[in-house]
Amino acid sequence: MSRPRIVIVGAGFAGYRAARTLSRQTRGRAHITLLNPTDYFLYVPLLPQVAAGVLEPRRVTVSLSDTLPDVRLVLGEADRIDLDGRTLHYTGPEGDGGTLSYDRLVLAAGSVNKLLPIPGVAEHAHGFRGLPEALYLRDHVTRQVELAAAAEDPKTCAARCTFVVVGAGYTGTEVAAHGQMFTDAQVRKHPLRQGLRPRWILLDVAPRVLPEMDGKLSATADRVLRQRGVDVRMGTSVKEATPDGVVLTDGEFVETRTLVWCVGVRPDPLVESLGLPMEKGRLLVDPNLQVPGRPELFACGDVAAVPDLEKPGSYTPMTAQHAWRHGKVAAGNVAASLGLGGERKPYRHRDLGFVVDLGGAKAAANPLGVALSGVPAGAVTRGYHLAAMPGNRVRVAADWLLDAVLPRQAVQLGLVRSWSVPLDTSSPEVARVPGGPGTRQEASARSGPGAAVEADTHDGGTGTGPGKGRAGDEPAKGQPGSGVTLSGSGAAERRSERELAKGRPSGEPAGTWPADEPAKGPLGGTQARSRPGGEPPEGQPGGEPARNQPGGEPARNQPGGEPARNQPGGEPARNQPGGEPAKNQPGGEPAKNQPAPVPRPPDDQPPPGPDIAPGPVKRSDPPDDSAKGDS
Repeated sequence: MSRPRIVIVGAGFAGYRAARTLSRQTRGRAHITLLNPTDYFLYVPLLPQVAAGVLEPRRVTVSLSDTLPDVRLVLGEADRIDLDGRTLHYTGPEGDGGTLSYDRLVLAAGSVNKLLPIPGVAEHAHGFRGLPEALYLRDHVTRQVELAAAAEDPKTCAARCTFVVVGAGYTGTEVAAHGQMFTDAQVRKHPLRQGLRPRWILLDVAPRVLPEMDGKLSATADRVLRQRGVDVRMGTSVKEATPDGVVLTDGEFVETRTLVWCVGVRPDPLVESLGLPMEKGRLLVDPNLQVPGRPELFACGDVAAVPDLEKPGSYTPMTAQHAWRHGKVAAGNVAASLGLGGERKPYRHRDLGFVVDLGGAKAAANPLGVALSGVPAGAVTRGYHLAAMPGNRVRVAADWLLDAVLPRQAVQLGLVRSWSVPLDTSSPEVARVPGGPGTRQEASARSGPGAAVEADTHDGGTGTGPGKGRAGDEPAKGQPGSGVTLSGSGAAERRSERELAKGRPSGEPAGTWPADEPAKGPLGGTQARSRPGGEPPEGQPGGEPARNQPGGEPARNQPGGEPARNQPGGEPARNQPGGEPAKNQPGGEPAKNQPAPVPRPPDDQPPPGPDIAPGPVKRSDPPDDSAKGDS
């Protein structure tokens, strides 16, 4: 008799726990396949310490192949699920596709950044859900402090040293607390010229910090943040994000180059494509974590609306604690449904308490309902994290010890660029790369890069520098795919090619960008007018003769040649070096001995070039204020 096939989608808290539990329970009596974009499990609660330089990135990752030896790991992301055919199609990290067949399917795809319809947020903010985002924030904050120290203008210095965090849940509070300590340590070694101090602002529409926690713990966290110098503003949020700062809901404009988006999460959009009953973006399941009417389908973690048996009529929140427990219960019920385990059990839970790391020896915790603060809370918090991590405990403890006795290394590694970690993405765990395959673009328009498309070097790596336009204005110009721009909730607006091909940020005078090589062979026929230091090759439709070819002269002055006559209204250029007449202008045939033209991609999503950022994509999901979990 053949062994049953179990496929698990996602290796977050729920998926990893389900895979590990199933592996131990089935003991080789089932084929277990784990589909995940990365080869590691990420311990998300310690990401703020990675951004602050306390922990090295690999400390918060646990190898899937090393810790799940009896589980087959498939790298990729699920694109399409055929429930009737019991097959799942996925796309690998290099764009190759594949299909997995299953007898039992466990959906544990997790969550992504929740993007509200606030103008400019998609273009200028960055989330904090994956390791690439944490690495980007660490480099970005370091860069801003260094640029501020070298700035002559006090206004510019203050703007670069102002960091705005939206969302005072677990993640936002820890990011602000660790960030203030990180930047204060930097300026102690390299004081700012005007005697300024880095300023961190924590915003939330809630009436208090950490609204999910007990009032005493909330008050403790608020006091620690304010003592450390964090500007805590409750009942306030962002009304609009611009290249130079943010407009708050109270009307104040804060000049900044950093906007960190920690307002919460929403379920992975994969589950929306199934056409099954949903509850505020989550897949409805019964207490056994099984989808009603689908005995082969289970769901757990942030994508599942699991009935809370302790609070009838409600569902368990989207937190790491619940996801971890979901995974164990789901694994037991899957094994039981195949006759490989005991009886099915409904999901029940009892809160053991919460912990919030505020940096250094400060924390807020209530283990077993006992409210703690200060050093005791710090010890409990770190002890809990060491106990909860499925690996790397010794390395994490060693990094904590070294951080207590040695100064942190505040250096820019430059591994992740601004456009690599767009806020509008269905895969925050994967950094976008130029020329890389799109991610679930066929299944959902939500995936793919957002509109943060300008290189960090131009504006100091802010992702919010000049030329990135407000929502509703022109998109970042001169990038492939800049024919559409995100506006508020993600409506795409077409712009004329003349507007899109100016090659420098809006309002910036010509001649301010460093010289570069001329653009050769515009991608897919798009006018290559954005190459720094050069004029556009104007021999394309609607332009003038090409003036930016090697040699720098118009086509009329090539050796031994006649004027380029294959422009609109002319004849072919007859003696261009290396080939016959250029016949690939409008109305002609392709030029011989020239490289074959690249097929033009769809207008709404051109592929990225070798050295430039991907362009924006359309976004169509409605705002969802329900997913307030912050795992």
